[in-house]
Amino acid sequence: MNEPSIIFSFFIIFSGAAVLSTMALIFRQPMLIAYIGLGIIVGPFTLDLIPNTKMLDDVSEIGIIFLLFLLGLDMQPSSLLHTLKKTTTVALISSVLFAVLGFLLATIFGFSQSESIITGICMMFSSTIIGIKLLPTTVLHHKHTGELMVGILLLQDLIAILVLVGIGGIEQGASDILSYFLLIAAFPVKSIIVYGFCLIEDI
Repeated sequence: MNEPSIIFSFFIIFSGAAVLSTMALIFRQPMLIAYIGLGIIVGPFTLDLIPNTKMLDDVSEIGIIFLLFLLGLDMQPSSLLHTLKKTTTVALISSVLFAVLGFLLATIFGFSQSESIITGICMMFSSTIIGIKLLPTTVLHHKHTGELMVGILLLQDLIAILVLVGIGGIEQGASDILSYFLLIAAFPVKSIIVYGFCLIEDI
């Protein structure tokens, strides 16, 4: 059997999303549930209509890039900087709290120390994409609630990047420790550059 083409895959996705999204609206459920349900139904573990997901993985990465790009287009740098100042404490405290809770729960259920640490790290972060899609567009771009949520999610993303860089540095060992510290040091430099653009925009 030949592999399904990208046109056939898109046909399955869009037609199935239309049907399940209509059902989600009728039962007053979030659209994300419909999209996830569609993936389960047509995926390789059920109907197997799209057995090769590698192609769609590549397409989805492009879609995520466009989604975050459109989010950035509607953000004023000065407003974003002001929001980040207000949400830093909340983001840091919530990340640490959920990391500790995740570690303790994993330990209680008998996981090893390294597995419990990984579980705690995973509990620290929310999905930026899901959080953005759950908010209506008017709330996301024009309401104070949307600004706060985006600020917290962006800070969590920065923490996640630092954690992943740290894990990568540990796996690479002491021989590549210089590269690890250079990656960490790049974040303050990038932050200063972004802050400079914000100041220029305010002038």
